[in-house]
Amino acid sequence: MIQSEVNHLTSFKEKPAASSSPAISVVMPITTTANKPKLLDQLSQAMRSRHYSRKTEATYIHWIKRFIFFHNVRHPKDMAEPEINAFLTNLAVKEHVSASTQNQALCAIIFLYKYVLDRKIGDIGEVIRAKKSVRLPVVMTKSEVKAILENLKDDKWIIAYLMYGAGLRLMECLRLRIQDLDFSKNQIIVRSGKGDKDRITMFPESVKKPLIEHLSKVKKIHESDIANGFGRVLLPDALTRKYPNASKKWCWQWVFPQNTLWHNKKTGEHGRHHIHETIIQKLVKDAVVKAGLVKRATCHTFRHSFATHLLEDGYDIRTVQELLGHKDLKTTMIYTHVLNKGPSAVRSPADSL
Repeated sequence: MIQSEVNHLTSFKEKPAASSSPAISVVMPITTTANKPKLLDQLSQAMRSRHYSRKTEATYIHWIKRFIFFHNVRHPKDMAEPEINAFLTNLAVKEHVSASTQNQALCAIIFLYKYVLDRKIGDIGEVIRAKKSVRLPVVMTKSEVKAILENLKDDKWIIAYLMYGAGLRLMECLRLRIQDLDFSKNQIIVRSGKGDKDRITMFPESVKKPLIEHLSKVKKIHESDIANGFGRVLLPDALTRKYPNASKKWCWQWVFPQNTLWHNKKTGEHGRHHIHETIIQKLVKDAVVKAGLVKRATCHTFRHSFATHLLEDGYDIRTVQELLGHKDLKTTMIYTHVLNKGPSAVRSPADSL
C-alpha cells in the first residue's frame, strides 16, 4: 500500500495558503518500492520534461500537497472527481481565493492525473467557482516613473529603466545575458519568457551609455573570476554537457550578476548567478515610498506603464502586443481602458454653469 508515503507526508506541517508564487520547500515523499519514483518526484520529472519553469513546478507541488492534506493525507490515485470538486469548492467558499488561484489549483491537479497517474478526469460536477474580478492595472505617469528612477542607483537604476523602457518583466530583465543585447540593431532579445517564448523588444537609446559603463565593470569582474578559476554561469537545459566551456564565455554571462559566488559542492565549481529578484523588489518599493507615490506601484507597474504610454503616444496596439509578448490581443486591450479617453476625458456639464 502507500503507508510509507502517508507516514512521510504527515511528518511535516503544511504551509499556509499561498498565492501564485508560494514560498514552500519541495519535499519528496517516500515510496513503497525502490524502483518506483516518488509521487512528487514523478510530478517534477513530468513538468521538467515539458519545460515548465521551476516556479510553476514549486507552485504545482504546493497545490498537490494542499489537495492531499485536505483529504486527510489520502493518495491521489485513491481519489477522483468528487474529491477534486470538494477541494476546489472549499477554496472558493471558505478560503475566498481569487478565480485565478482556484484555476491554478485545478491546473495542478489535472496535470497530476493526466501526466503522472495516467488517468482522465471526467465531469467534476458543479464546482462553486471563485468570482472572477475585473481589475485595471496600476499605471504611473511619466513624471512618477521619473521620480522613482531618481531614487535608484547604478545597476538597480538600469534594471528599473529597462523594465519601463523595454516593457520587460522583472525576471526577464534579470535573466538577460550579454549576447541578448544587440546595440547595433537597437533590440533586446528576451529568451524563454512567459510561456517559454522568445521575443524581441526595443532597446532604449537613453540607457545605452550607462549600460555600456556597467558592462565594462562586469567584464572586469568576470576576467578576475576567470583568473581565479571561477567565472562560470548556469546554462539552460543540457548546454553544459554539449558545450563544457561555454559557461565561462563572456557572451553567456549575466548582465546583472550577483556580488557573491555560488559553489557547487559536487563539482567544486564556483560561479555567479544573477541578482535575486527580491533585492530589486525591495529597492523599488523603497523608491516608491521616497518618491511620495500613493499608488501601489511595483516592479510590474513599470511594464503596465510602458504599454499604456506607448498607446498614449499613438502606437498601434498590435505593435504593443508584440513588444509585450502577449499571446492574445485581449490581454493587451486592458491597457486601452486606462487611457485618458474615458470618463476623465469628458467635461462635466456642471463645469459650464
